[in-house]
Amino acid sequence: MFDTTIAGSLPKPGWLAETDKLWPKWVPEGAALARAKLDATLMWIKLQEEAGLTVIGDGEMSRQHFVHGFVERVAGIDFEHKVEMGIRADRYKAMVPQVVAPLALHGRVHETEARFLREHTNRRIKFTLPGPMTIVDTVADRHYGDRVALAFAFAELLNQEARALEADGVDIIQFDEPAFNVYMSEAADWGVRALERAAQGLACTTAVHICYGYGIQANVDWKKTLGEQWRQYEQVFPALAKSSIRQVSLECYHSHVPPELMALLEGKDVMVGVIDVASDVVETPEQVAETIEGALRFVPERRLIACTNCGLAPMRREVAEAKLRALGLGAGLAGARRGA
Repeated sequence: MFDTTIAGSLPKPGWLAETDKLWPKWVPEGAALARAKLDATLMWIKLQEEAGLTVIGDGEMSRQHFVHGFVERVAGIDFEHKVEMGIRADRYKAMVPQVVAPLALHGRVHETEARFLREHTNRRIKFTLPGPMTIVDTVADRHYGDRVALAFAFAELLNQEARALEADGVDIIQFDEPAFNVYMSEAADWGVRALERAAQGLACTTAVHICYGYGIQANVDWKKTLGEQWRQYEQVFPALAKSSIRQVSLECYHSHVPPELMALLEGKDVMVGVIDVASDVVETPEQVAETIEGALRFVPERRLIACTNCGLAPMRREVAEAKLRALGLGAGLAGARRGA
């Protein structure tokens, strides 16, 4: 009854990259690295299938980081002279590339991964791209001088790649916008408009993922400052409900998000986060089913998709595997209880 999928990233195996890190260094080089990326992708395709997931992703095995994996193929960006910058309103610091000239794509970005994913599973596939606002928040602008103008410049490039991904056979294209939970008023204004520009003209299913971040310490510490109720979604969900984006991914399990906020997404498919990415404790199928059942008070059955709260990239592989199994089993349990 319930579709199941991951938010995006999965842990890279130790023979591909450093483990337990958000910005890992690659282990192999050259042709060996290219082969290792696809080997890791195939491994996670099969592990997702074995866990019973109905919508399969590539786990972002070919990307060092979910934003920079896209922008490293963009002309006008200087990766040779990175600068330190605060990310997500100075929640943490990172070394980021600089925008130094008008933006343009260096050809295709994710053709190899998308076609490999399509060739190696018969299930529906989802491919993730960073959203325009989040890219703007993860690069240093030395050229445009205007966040909105820069976001729409990136949106045009994202749209080019998204249209090509659709032609590659991708069923769902998801844009990741964690920045929507930081710059809420801007997100409801130009952020959603830039997102729609990135998705313009797509016939495949479009989605947006809005989370409270990976399970890294900086994000864990930030969440502790948000109080008893996390109401950031309340500002942007009405704008998304009016938008052309068809699916919205959000955090639920072990969060302080008031579940009734999901009702603001009337008319949308809702990817409900039923797996905590900030804890190594593996959910039981019963806990997953209970989270789904709680969300059904605000989301119609036909519109609920069971998902992870966020990406699992910094997590240990064995923990991630166990959580995927819990996701599949828990969604199956919830479906069985409803007579599926």
